[in-house]
Amino acid sequence: MTSAPPAPLIIGVRHHSPACARLVADRIRAVRPAYVLVEGPADFNGRLDELALPHRLPVAIYTFLSDGARQHGSWSPFAEHSPEWQALCVGRATGATLRFIDLPAWHDAFSDTLNRYADVDGAGQEARAQAYLDALASTLGVDGRDALWDRLFEDDTDLDGLAASLAAHFAHLRGDDPGSPGNAAREAMMAEWIGWAVAQGRGPVLVVCGGYHAPALAHLWPAAHARYRPGDAEPATPAPRSAPAPDDAGALPGLRHGSYLVPYTFKRLDAFTGYASGMPSPAWYEWLWAHGLEGAGRRLLQGVLARLREKKLPASTADLMALHLRAQGLARLRGHRAPLRSDWLDALAGALIGDALDVPLPWTYRGPIRPGTDPVLVETMDVLAGDTAGQLAAGTPQPPLVASLHAALAAVGLQLAPQPAVVELDLLTPAGRARSQVLHRAALLDLPGFVRKSGPHWALGSERQERWILSQPFAQLAELIEAGAWGATLEGAARARLEDRLRHAGGRIDALAEHLDRAAFAGLPSLGRTVLDELGRAVAREARFEALGTALGRLFLLHRHGETLGMADAPMLQVVVEAGFDRALWLLEPPAAVPAGAVDTHLQAMTALLRIALDVGSSRREGRDPLPAIDVPRMLAVFERKAASLASAPVSRGAALGAVISLRVHADAAPVHAGEPALRVLDSLAPAGLGDAVAGLLALARDALLHDTHFVAGLDARIRRLADDDFVSALPALRAAFGWLPTRERGQLAEQVLVLHGAGHLSRHHLTARHGAWAAEQVAAHRLAEKQALAALGAWGLTCEIPPPT
Repeated sequence: MTSAPPAPLIIGVRHHSPACARLVADRIRAVRPAYVLVEGPADFNGRLDELALPHRLPVAIYTFLSDGARQHGSWSPFAEHSPEWQALCVGRATGATLRFIDLPAWHDAFSDTLNRYADVDGAGQEARAQAYLDALASTLGVDGRDALWDRLFEDDTDLDGLAASLAAHFAHLRGDDPGSPGNAAREAMMAEWIGWAVAQGRGPVLVVCGGYHAPALAHLWPAAHARYRPGDAEPATPAPRSAPAPDDAGALPGLRHGSYLVPYTFKRLDAFTGYASGMPSPAWYEWLWAHGLEGAGRRLLQGVLARLREKKLPASTADLMALHLRAQGLARLRGHRAPLRSDWLDALAGALIGDALDVPLPWTYRGPIRPGTDPVLVETMDVLAGDTAGQLAAGTPQPPLVASLHAALAAVGLQLAPQPAVVELDLLTPAGRARSQVLHRAALLDLPGFVRKSGPHWALGSERQERWILSQPFAQLAELIEAGAWGATLEGAARARLEDRLRHAGGRIDALAEHLDRAAFAGLPSLGRTVLDELGRAVAREARFEALGTALGRLFLLHRHGETLGMADAPMLQVVVEAGFDRALWLLEPPAAVPAGAVDTHLQAMTALLRIALDVGSSRREGRDPLPAIDVPRMLAVFERKAASLASAPVSRGAALGAVISLRVHADAAPVHAGEPALRVLDSLAPAGLGDAVAGLLALARDALLHDTHFVAGLDARIRRLADDDFVSALPALRAAFGWLPTRERGQLAEQVLVLHGAGHLSRHHLTARHGAWAAEQVAAHRLAEKQALAALGAWGLTCEIPPPT
């Protein structure tokens, strides 16, 4: 009869709990197990020696998975007082074989998890656990789950009693909950490792895992044990898989995955910053681990008092005495051997806060501190969060991107230093442009220490100077290591990050244009085929003609004239311009009103379409075709129908006809008589729409129309025929229409009008110069009001001599 295998010692813990860390360290020293199995990413097992390097904690294992469809990263953080860290350190010291036994962080079980060592394990499990914790807190008269934990387990309880209490607590916390599918997958993996380790028969097996998982693992490991024999290979770690391609034809290219150690900070561990870590206030628990309850209390007093005085907040010696007395009293009242974290914080609120509070005390809830919290409490919580920052030991492996960034900077004569340095660049020189491209690639990765202070807003802007502030802040290395998920080289990582931004732009052309412009700054003219296809589909969904047209204008200039940026004829710009041109014609054709505030952007969009069509037509006559999908005859037909549509906005009709005239003029066809069709459109409009139609005509065909005396004379005649009130209502739009003309052309038009009125001997300035402080619209409105007043007086038989205007 085969004897039952020796049961493993499974210790359920709360992550970053000093009490649990003490228990784990004690049990490993007492049992001296052959295997210490720790909840952690199993794909890191081949590199556990990296954790033995002399790092300054906290540090974290950052694991990433990236492909053409998703980007996911997750952290497994360690502090000195973390049970998992103590398991690794003490297990190594006692000669145990160490293994991480959880699924890799890129597994689907972690798809919504940023922190492996989080209290939160899924919404359903969180709700059930919270109900149990709330009931227990209410029974014990404790406010909040963290105060409850301290009351039960962080009160320097003897370790035997602590082990029994933890086991009972986690059994009640889990109950009969089967867990989420993600938890089930993780627990199946951990049970496999436990079963394998027990089957090896080398000695005791000790397991350190989250308390929520401990009851399940105690039931699952025997079935896994039955599948293994001594000498069997370790359980296989699942390999990452790419997400399916959009057409389900196979895997997307570019799968990247890996794990690296990164320096971490107590601020990132602190739950009060919104990070779902196991324990809040990491500085407090570090003091508790190193100095015990009484020592932690002394450091809390010292730190809080120093901070409040530094911030000029009330903190006198008398306040300190009152705080100390209150904390001791609360501890005795609550049955604590010494003041716990909640005792000190409650005492501090009672001693230093004199006014009523509008929001709950920040240690009674989870998540970011709420607006309206007293500054004394905000500073106190910041002190307890701590400012400790980790540092990786020399020689710690890093992703290739770290070396690539520094090599790229060195290649252009740049170097990072802790102190900020100003870098001035001349973008018209090859050296300045090369430096700018490197810095923009770093900025695409959102790396701290690369701050652009000034420079052209768009890549083809006229400004030639660019100014950066470069530095090497503490957070830069961690962010740079984490950015290694995007690629091994600076150029490759920046391109991958850009592609991700384009995929998540929501199909909005203005966002796409901004990202493509950043690509021009960074010298990244090419994208993957999948992203190009997605760009085309996104542009085809754009619903705003004005936004689409103005963005096309900028992107077309990059495509046509971006030689110095390496963007001329770039495929990604070709895709957007061709798809956008087609979509813009679809959006333009239906009749639609154009609000007064959108007239300028509407005309800019129409102008962009015309420029693209003119350039394409010219290129094709020269035997080149950089944009083969641009259908100029279709555009001409759409614009002709738009100009003839009585239901369309006047500005659209005028601009469409102006575009038709310009296209025909540039087609080297027979001479175009532009004036007559333009005047026919004006005749079909109400007086209120006259100015907008003229604006459209002049914006897109001013060269042809201003040299057509028939059009100028006809326009003048139509304006003169307007009734006084119609003239006043049409005048603002007419003046805005003539504002599309450059100064010289406005002067030439003024000379033609003077000749028509028999005043050719006068200077053009009689019509173009401003007379007095009143605008022309105001003068016309006042003259109309004056004329109407005189007419009313005349109707009553009253007359008044008004001198003629000078």
